[in-house]
Amino acid sequence: MKLLKSYGLTDRYINESSIYEGLRLARVIAQYKGLYKIITDNGERKAQISGKLRHETTELSKFPAVGDFVMVSYEKTEDTAVIHHILTRKSVFLRTAVGIKDQAQVVASNVDSVFICMSLNSNYNLNRLERYLSIAWDSGATPVIVLTKSDLCENLTQVIQEVEQVSFYSDIITTSMFENNIDKFKPYLKEGITAAFIGSSGVGKSTLINQMLEKSILETKETGKDDKGRHTTTGREMFPTILGGVVIDTPGMRELGVQSADLSRSFADIERLAQHCKFNDCSHTNEPGCAIQNALSEGRIDQRRLNSYIKLKNEASYEGLNSKQIESQKLERMFKEVGGMKNARKFAKKRKDG
Repeated sequence: MKLLKSYGLTDRYINESSIYEGLRLARVIAQYKGLYKIITDNGERKAQISGKLRHETTELSKFPAVGDFVMVSYEKTEDTAVIHHILTRKSVFLRTAVGIKDQAQVVASNVDSVFICMSLNSNYNLNRLERYLSIAWDSGATPVIVLTKSDLCENLTQVIQEVEQVSFYSDIITTSMFENNIDKFKPYLKEGITAAFIGSSGVGKSTLINQMLEKSILETKETGKDDKGRHTTTGREMFPTILGGVVIDTPGMRELGVQSADLSRSFADIERLAQHCKFNDCSHTNEPGCAIQNALSEGRIDQRRLNSYIKLKNEASYEGLNSKQIESQKLERMFKEVGGMKNARKFAKKRKDG
């Protein structure tokens, strides 16, 4: 099991694998169209899912993904293994499946820590950070905030204070081109730990991972003059690091939606206030007895943070809907104060006829 342990294997999966007699334990370390790359104690192999697993699986999220521990069969002389079972996932990153209604797809699984990378140039955005945190908490992994390119920041102390407040004091790592960045990740990466790097394109994820691997496996590109990142990672792949743990590199956050974002963790202050609103379906805009609007007027929360919360909450409710259904929901929210869209139409008709 030595090779598999270098790819994050723990006793949990060793014990679960023992119930599948005649099959071998492996981990999915890369995913391609219709094919996987797995690591076994005999090294890397290509793999495909069994006909039975394909036939019995009706949801995309039930197919293997990078990070999964799986039970496989193969002969030593064969190039391709067959995946028969997926062991119980302890954490999952999901995205809305492209072109398939009401289906979610696993981006990565069995992640212990997620490094949320944000560079301290024009990429710095608290609303974006709140979105990342909501997705990270929902996955079941523990978020760690990585502020890259800190040498470009003129007010680093103030920025850290802002980030601490919106993250409810999640751990924060700052990196720059002038420091030994790898030592800062030692508390979070060791044998048996799997971490994922997420964030916008161009914030330096691939550069950090290359440093952890002590080799340039991932392609990197300079950020453009407008500070916009140039997308270099096109797939998901897992790598063992010099620190003992493994990391998963993912494409930019364009790939992750907010269909099941955990706002109760990233917006715990606002969610607590919402419990004291007069109405259970309060929109927190202009209803009487709104505890959140009261806190806003007293300066206990700020308008930017409230706007971010409402935007993410609305986006989460749109997931899985078609464009017509989304438009209908938006109109219902707009006309809620007059009793919904139907009453708004009646009101408009009365004015026209009157």
